[in-house]
Amino acid sequence: MRFRHPDGSTVHLAYCTNVHPAETLDGVLAQLRDHCEPVRRRLGRDRLGIGLWLARDAAHTLVTDPSALRGLRTELEHRGLEVVTLNGFPYEGFGAEEVKYRVYQPDWADPERLAHTTDLARVLAQLLPDDVTEGSISTLPLAWRTAYDQERATAAHTALTTLAERLDALHELTGRSLRIGLEPEPGCTVETTRDALAPLTAIGHDRIGICVDTCHLATSFEDPHTALDALAQARVPIVKSQLSAALHAEHPHFPEVRAALAAFDEPRFLHQTRTLTAAGLRGTDDLGEALTGDALPDTSPWRAHFHVPLHAAPAAPLTSTLPVLRAALARLVGGPHPLTHHLEVETYTWQALPPELRPRARAQLVDGIAAELTLARDLLTDLGLKELP
Repeated sequence: MRFRHPDGSTVHLAYCTNVHPAETLDGVLAQLRDHCEPVRRRLGRDRLGIGLWLARDAAHTLVTDPSALRGLRTELEHRGLEVVTLNGFPYEGFGAEEVKYRVYQPDWADPERLAHTTDLARVLAQLLPDDVTEGSISTLPLAWRTAYDQERATAAHTALTTLAERLDALHELTGRSLRIGLEPEPGCTVETTRDALAPLTAIGHDRIGICVDTCHLATSFEDPHTALDALAQARVPIVKSQLSAALHAEHPHFPEVRAALAAFDEPRFLHQTRTLTAAGLRGTDDLGEALTGDALPDTSPWRAHFHVPLHAAPAAPLTSTLPVLRAALARLVGGPHPLTHHLEVETYTWQALPPELRPRARAQLVDGIAAELTLARDLLTDLGLKELP
């Protein structure tokens, strides 16, 4: 979906396909047929943006087989879909029964991460629509915080510098300008936007910036205006923003609130949980840890890294951090000029929701994704953007 900003520039809105697990190119093609095109039709649009997630095997197939890449581009056009952004965070296995810490491997100190992201960039350069010259890729924020020492930090810095040079060369070769955004996430070396300032300033290349995920922003209790102003002041480019909402519990000391939270404690993904105290931010790596014993103070609200559907906040006594998303979006695209032109709805947890909230059929998932995009569209038009055909 495309929108015209009052300054005349185009803002792209997509939804991320990591909600549909697929490790191979055949699986990706099935996603387009079974999910992405039906979402487009449900919205009544001739064109729908998708943020592709390409696992290692699918990306490798596309970068080594030109006919396969041409075939994917043809399939996208046939189904009324367009790609200006990729999700390069998960490397593989995102649809496994247990993902947890595995999603942070390989990290930016490992050669495999540079090789995979280079592949993604080469693929994206060929998938961009003919009238689009700028693309974006989100990636993990350097590494999970443990086992990340100075040696690995130096290796990661070198890898990102090498990537920037490769993106420069790709621009010269194809005329397509691609940028990579580190995506701050609780528990990682770069947990907050503030944590991103030092490494990104040290790299000092405009092709390496930040991806602002509004669920992660909220989970870490960052104020959107303060965070985005700091990025602007440091001249860190906001490559893209993922529109998502976290789980919020206002009174975690109440037994009924604990019981409601426990329903979201599931085995597939990590749900880092945070609370803001007078002494600063406190947290656990997973929701289950927070609910067990006194690992996390419960005198202040808790937020958990659980991407809940944008249009459907959890039932009381829980809610979502949609207000943080609204505030961030107003700052991102509500001013005289957009801070980013790439927006991506990223609710990958539909099948991890409590059983009674999960879509029971493909059509229900299509309805849910379409409802999220409708909400995002309405937020954008309320900010003065005009939806384009």
